[in-house]
Amino acid sequence: MTLDDLILQTVTPTTHDLGDFRVHRSLPVRGRTMVGPFIFFDQAGPAQIGPGQGIDVRPHPHINLATVTYMYEGAFLHRDSLGTQQLIEPGAVNLMTAGRGIVHSERSPEEDRVKASKLSAIQTWLALPDAVEEMDPAFEHVGEGGLPVIEDGGARARVIMGSLWGETSPVTTYAHTIYADIQLLPGGRIAIDASADERALYVSGGDAMLDGAMLTPQTLYVLRPGTAATLSSVDGGRIVLCGGEAFTSPRHVWWNFVSSRPDRLMQAREDWEALRFPLIPGDDQEYIPIPQGRPKTVSYP
Repeated sequence: MTLDDLILQTVTPTTHDLGDFRVHRSLPVRGRTMVGPFIFFDQAGPAQIGPGQGIDVRPHPHINLATVTYMYEGAFLHRDSLGTQQLIEPGAVNLMTAGRGIVHSERSPEEDRVKASKLSAIQTWLALPDAVEEMDPAFEHVGEGGLPVIEDGGARARVIMGSLWGETSPVTTYAHTIYADIQLLPGGRIAIDASADERALYVSGGDAMLDGAMLTPQTLYVLRPGTAATLSSVDGGRIVLCGGEAFTSPRHVWWNFVSSRPDRLMQAREDWEALRFPLIPGDDQEYIPIPQGRPKTVSYP
């Protein structure tokens, strides 16, 4: 079986240089904006941050989606308008469900700013199913020890969301979702089954092969439905598996907002401009302003 038999689409991310670090964005792109419920997929870093510096993602709003932050290296201090203040470190996951509306910030903790530090993370958004788009906002954190880990055949896989390889993550899902952090030792291998409607692999570091065909780092590979394959590595690699239930209704995206209804995006825009979103306790002195110009809503099936 060739790579073309296994791969439905290959997505080369756009790279954004944010000064201290780079972000590789694989979703959304023209022609492919969702893999299961995943509608946004970023690799942030890896980056070296000097003493006296830090990352400051100022307060900004979300609606009708859930954000998932998974750390490889470094730490973020998450704050939100529910009053949450949560440090996230490697191997842990933050799930923030925006629902009808939430505001959050992510910043380097003070203890990291006084020394040289590293930052590397995978950040994703999940579209919410129609029935729960306007649910009450919520937040949950699961530490490194709370996520199941599978070790076999030179592979170590942490199940971030959903059920894989006979293990189930405790993290809440709103649609069928699979999400895993796979680390392969030199010569390691692991089976990728065909149980989800839509699946993708992203090589975040090192090398990886799918049924013996080499994959390119910083590339998202959308797998053909119903195909099982074996993921392996020569020198060792780190790969993200994500996907799940295929959405049957379209999603509309503008700025930090996702919704099944275009008018809802415009309402959220007006609410942020009018400062009608709730504030973040302890982080309410600055914010990211709405982008200038007329919004161009993009619809994705």
